[in-house]
Amino acid sequence: MAADAMTPLQRLAAYAKGEPIDRLPCVPIVGNTAARVIGARVGDFRGNGQLIAEAQVAAYRLFGYDTIRVFTDLYTQAESMGATVHYPADETAYLAAPAIAAPTAIDRLQPADPHRDGNLPHHLEAMRIAVDAVGTEVPVTGAVTCPFTNASFLVGAETLARLMLREPETVHRLCELSLETGIRYVEAIIGAGATPSLTDAMSSSTVISPRQFREFSYPYLKRLIDVIHGREKSVTLHICGKTAKIWEAMADAGADCISIDNDASLLDAKREVGHRVRLMGNVHPSAVMLQGTPEDVWRATLDCIRQAHDNPKGYIVASGCSLPTETPFANIRAMLDTVREVGWPVNLA
Repeated sequence: MAADAMTPLQRLAAYAKGEPIDRLPCVPIVGNTAARVIGARVGDFRGNGQLIAEAQVAAYRLFGYDTIRVFTDLYTQAESMGATVHYPADETAYLAAPAIAAPTAIDRLQPADPHRDGNLPHHLEAMRIAVDAVGTEVPVTGAVTCPFTNASFLVGAETLARLMLREPETVHRLCELSLETGIRYVEAIIGAGATPSLTDAMSSSTVISPRQFREFSYPYLKRLIDVIHGREKSVTLHICGKTAKIWEAMADAGADCISIDNDASLLDAKREVGHRVRLMGNVHPSAVMLQGTPEDVWRATLDCIRQAHDNPKGYIVASGCSLPTETPFANIRAMLDTVREVGWPVNLA
């Protein structure tokens, strides 16, 4: 692997200013794949900030990408508020039961204390360790589940869908509680020296309508982003699945960078909101990064670069979502090597 001429922090800072860089920023979104770098099981991350940090720092050093993202699963905030999360020995955790069995129990819910509740303290520990180890050369981010998505984990997605039609005020109460937990966690992440990175899976147009997004997700998302901006941090927002009909709303909410899933078009995003936000994405994490060959990754990465390298607000080469745990190391290297090969200014000849 060729050595880069700049550190990630140097590269991102120069890119933001329009100054010369050695290559485009590149972030294959390594989540639990990091466990494989150190020979750990995914389940061992539970309650072990030291191990999470060790894995994420080792993965960054192995591949040389441009952002460390401390992430294990979407449920850390919901678990800290009472949801039951199942941790398989060597697979990503999943929601076993929501925090409350019925909306009538909403009064039992309280915002979480990120320094005390659930696994949040361990994730904060991982961020602090990573910042101490490599924070002078690479950004360290902490994954934050956005209020609407967290609300779905508190009461269950099917119940939340019914509530949006029958008891919208209850949905707003759940989002307010989730927002307060999110704000507290954001403040703690920044206090740990890291930057919040927002993910909002249930706000996808694959799940809810754009009108429902505007009514139930957008107000809380915007307030959360306003808090982050108030701490002079930029915001990357990822919403899974189809998002074309809410790109403008995502930009209106204040996102500085929109992470585009492979279900959406980078080219369309560039045309519609590229003058407002940086774009990030969107090599398919499963069909290409997990199941493909390095040559497949090379072709897919080049295609993304062709579509978005000239985005007015900038572009970060990335996978469309978090990589599956068993993603081959050769494919992660292939993405970075492709970005290094085309250089900057991009040479696609």
